[in-house]
Amino acid sequence: MSIRFELRAQPSRTMVWLSPIIAITLTCCVAMVIFALAGLEPVSALATFIFSPLADLYSVGELLIKAAPLVLIAVGLAVGFRAGVWNVGGEGQLILGVIFGGFIALTFGPTGGVWVLPVMVVGGAIGGAIWAGIPAFLRTHFNASEILTSLMLNYVAQLWLSYLIFGPWRDPAGFNFPQSAPLAPSALFPTLIDGTRANASILIALVAVGLGWALMSKSFVGFQLKVTGLSEGAAKYAGFSAKRAVWIGMLAGGVAAGIAGVGEIAGPLGQIFPTASPGYGYAAIIVAFLGRLNPIGILFSGLLMSLLYLSGDVAQMSLGLPSSITGLFQGTLLFFLLTADVLIHYRLRATSAAGAPKGAANGL
Repeated sequence: MSIRFELRAQPSRTMVWLSPIIAITLTCCVAMVIFALAGLEPVSALATFIFSPLADLYSVGELLIKAAPLVLIAVGLAVGFRAGVWNVGGEGQLILGVIFGGFIALTFGPTGGVWVLPVMVVGGAIGGAIWAGIPAFLRTHFNASEILTSLMLNYVAQLWLSYLIFGPWRDPAGFNFPQSAPLAPSALFPTLIDGTRANASILIALVAVGLGWALMSKSFVGFQLKVTGLSEGAAKYAGFSAKRAVWIGMLAGGVAAGIAGVGEIAGPLGQIFPTASPGYGYAAIIVAFLGRLNPIGILFSGLLMSLLYLSGDVAQMSLGLPSSITGLFQGTLLFFLLTADVLIHYRLRATSAAGAPKGAANGL
């Protein structure tokens, strides 16, 4: 007897939306096991892990500014994922936004006016789009896998940023630390909530959610992307261009990630570091799927992922656990989510040695 996966005739729509809740619940169970193994009281440790990052207004502001880039990038990636375009280069595209926006800030910020910040946002979008356009070009002209090409370009982008920060952009007054000079006030987003670091980049993320929802749910282009993602053959029969879907999917992710990069240096950081992103480009992939590739769902999943980042700091300071616990829980959450998705679309079937379902050989 062997076990195989059998495609379900009709996946449950209810379970499609319940699976993120199931994945979150199972991740909390795993967290409590880890806390118990570390010698902590599981329930109180979990409560500390979840609620301590929201203890005051400043903490809420931190939650929002960390959620903003995650939501923004995830919405852009979801456009491509809906079309079956697997852009995993959000990290590199974010870094190109940092480079392009940072160049404008360092060159024109000290002497420029109110126009500097909008130009930085446009520059970041262009940088992210250029970086996303490379795997799109390779996919449409040479049939190269956009998964591999966009992933490899992440490392190229990181090395380019490191060269700039350790070289021509290093702050001469920075005591030899790898960082740029502080950005001028004209190159910074205004603060939204007094006493916090929450800034106007949060509004850009909210606008992206609205635009993403309109594109994917209410536009003909969104319908074309959805059909292409479900069946490229059916899309071609209907006259929809698969190459166009690749370009739209990749560029949407690149533009969103590039703007998110500008939001980091013009917001909470205020200058440019080699580690401008703590892995937002990768975490946004989890955010997109946890939100079921729906911009409204992505908004809530982005807040949850932001909470995990803040909880990692709490785990280190209050619970005595390593900060890498954040990555562990992110990976656990993705594992359970993907497992739930597999079981939604497939059922496990026991088969006899002859290949027939169990019971068939006995006339059942």
